[in-house]
Amino acid sequence: MSTMSMTTRILTAACAAAASLALAASVPLPAHADEAVYRAAVDADGVQRVAIVGGSYFFRPKHVIVKANVPVELTVTQEPGMIPHSFEINAPQAGIAVHTELSTTPRTLRFTPTEPGRFAYYCTHRLLFFKSHRERGMEGVLEVEASP
Repeated sequence: MSTMSMTTRILTAACAAAASLALAASVPLPAHADEAVYRAAVDADGVQRVAIVGGSYFFRPKHVIVKANVPVELTVTQEPGMIPHSFEINAPQAGIAVHTELSTTPRTLRFTPTEPGRFAYYCTHRLLFFKSHRERGMEGVLEVEASP
């Protein structure tokens, strides 16, 4: 490979990375995104609403608390970037079985948790011969508390 084509590839990659960072800086985060633990309130219409943002091997917030037997609207989105991610909670025993590919366009998942407990949410993606995104830290906890 010539020095010129190598330089062109490096400059192209650097420009793409800079563009991704600029876009990521312009995406508004939900008000609770930086909190270590987010406790969902029950809105006037009886629904618990939560927004989760995924990105380069993370979810924010990493710990969400909701009440059992109260509907949940979970809006998930991805920060701009080159790596695709997904969002999954696989807890059918608690009435929660959701999966979606993440996008910069928000997606709303609806469910009503039926049992208290702690359930992992995570990215299901993995590249051959590498750790899964979940193993790289793209995991959080949905904690369902018993209703009073």
